[in-house]
Amino acid sequence: MKGTYFLGNKQFETKEIDLREIREDEVLLKVEACGICGTDVHIYHGDKGSAEVVPPVILGHELAGIVEQIGSRVSTVKVGDHVTVDPNIYCGKCHYCKIGKKHLCENLYAIGVNRNGGFAEKCIVPETQCYKLRDDTPIRYGAMAEPLACCIHGIDLADIRAGDTVCVIGGGAIGLLMLQLARQAGASKVILSAPGELKHKVGLELGADAVIDPRAEDLQQRIQEELGQPGADVVIECVGTELSVTQAFSIAKRGTKVLLFSVPKPGATFPLDLSEVYQKELKICGSFINPDTQGRAVEMINNGRIRLDPIITHSYPVEQLEEGIKKQMSKDSIKVIIEPK
Repeated sequence: MKGTYFLGNKQFETKEIDLREIREDEVLLKVEACGICGTDVHIYHGDKGSAEVVPPVILGHELAGIVEQIGSRVSTVKVGDHVTVDPNIYCGKCHYCKIGKKHLCENLYAIGVNRNGGFAEKCIVPETQCYKLRDDTPIRYGAMAEPLACCIHGIDLADIRAGDTVCVIGGGAIGLLMLQLARQAGASKVILSAPGELKHKVGLELGADAVIDPRAEDLQQRIQEELGQPGADVVIECVGTELSVTQAFSIAKRGTKVLLFSVPKPGATFPLDLSEVYQKELKICGSFINPDTQGRAVEMINNGRIRLDPIITHSYPVEQLEEGIKKQMSKDSIKVIIEPK
């Protein structure tokens, strides 16, 4: 089988690899689709992922495939099943695991980060990480389950109430998932702030009440015009730059919840006006991965409650992973997936 190893320093190598024998509690998947995540882009540039990356390793943590072989003690999936994978695995022993916050595990490791993942023709995963897709669900949608699960966790933290107004900053795959989830959570209006015609077109198609180009328009003024109030009730920031965070706070009215959902570059800082936080009574929250939300994401996908086709814009074979990563970084893509042949 072919797999594409990340060697560090922006280097990849595709080669034939030998798979070990699966253990009694493991599943061998024929990978059908694996998304390129913003975290993969960070790793490509030398940053860490959700856990530390030690090359050489096969990346790819947003994966879906067909069960090809199961271990002797596997009972929840069978050969031929279509499954998507929750990549995040916890120790169950550390302080955070024991207080019900396992996603903050001190010993977190992840398939496709520091254990071989989905940028290969086949992948071995623990049975516990597999979630079944319906046979009539396009299997490439399974590559969107993990990012959707992360977004569901973020939406839970944002605590949107029926009738709230929401502004999503960033029109990439995450922002467009957040847009749809905000509407389903009961938002009365959802505004998307993102540059580029493609993201504007898809944002409107997926239900944004208005789209704003923050490079060409005064975001704060437009938000007030669109909402008829000083700012949004909930702001969801999905870019991860100082500029996008500045914009998030600029459109936060008094009492607003600001969800900083993006994956910023390690060491990134932001000069926070503490008096503004005090006087506006702002609620500021981060969001990390997908604790116990993978199943909910799969249910939404299986039941057609989330639109994914407009978000997936490009596909590459595993041999062209680096080209796919560069396309993911470009302005003319939204979500790029790898589909091994």
